[in-house]
Amino acid sequence: MSNPAKQEERLIVLDTETTGINPKEGHRIVEIGCVEMINRQLTGRTYHAYINPMFQMEQEVIDVHGLTNEFLADKPLFNQVAQEFIDFIRGAELVIHNARFDVGFMDHEFGMVNAGLPMTDDICTVTDTLKVSKDEFGSPKTLDFLAKHYRVDKLIDRTYHGALIDAQLLAYVYIEMTRKQEVFNLNADEGDGNDQAGGIRRLAENRSPLKIVRASADELLAHQERLDVVEQKGSAPLWLK
Repeated sequence: MSNPAKQEERLIVLDTETTGINPKEGHRIVEIGCVEMINRQLTGRTYHAYINPMFQMEQEVIDVHGLTNEFLADKPLFNQVAQEFIDFIRGAELVIHNARFDVGFMDHEFGMVNAGLPMTDDICTVTDTLKVSKDEFGSPKTLDFLAKHYRVDKLIDRTYHGALIDAQLLAYVYIEMTRKQEVFNLNADEGDGNDQAGGIRRLAENRSPLKIVRASADELLAHQERLDVVEQKGSAPLWLK
């Protein structure tokens, strides 16, 4: 019988590009980019599609993502890629920056497909890194800010804000943003002789005692001198506060 604690956690980092900001005004998705992670590790699997929106974009929108009306003219319609897109993300946890925007467009597109497709919440769970950034920094932060803060901004060439490019960058941001959430697997099997990565490694009861190395008198003196310097600068070690 499989151990539920060892089941793989599948994340899909997702981004879209659109013809505008409001699907209720007829705006559509023109690009979808997805990057797969399993147990917080990039697998190399991606989903990427350009989509003909049947909508003429203004130049200011084209300047953002670099996708022209002419380039998209021979691309498939959303209803032609909808099922393969759903198959790729189904059952995963979606990681999206400003999820309200992307999910709103996705649900609008799903609703326009005659096949009666489910909504995003029926397919996946969603984590919004915009909300995570608010909890972390006290206010929502842009992807650009987070990429620079976590020093991953140089890993991706973002001349244009393409969906797959931004999804790849967000994957790096998410790994750094949530690194402190990594925990040991406290449910690792006992007594099977196999140490599981991330699990508890249990030592034998008859092991040799650990050697205790105590500080020398000179080391204790140097340590106190350092504490005196810290105190002179108007501070104190955290354990003394």
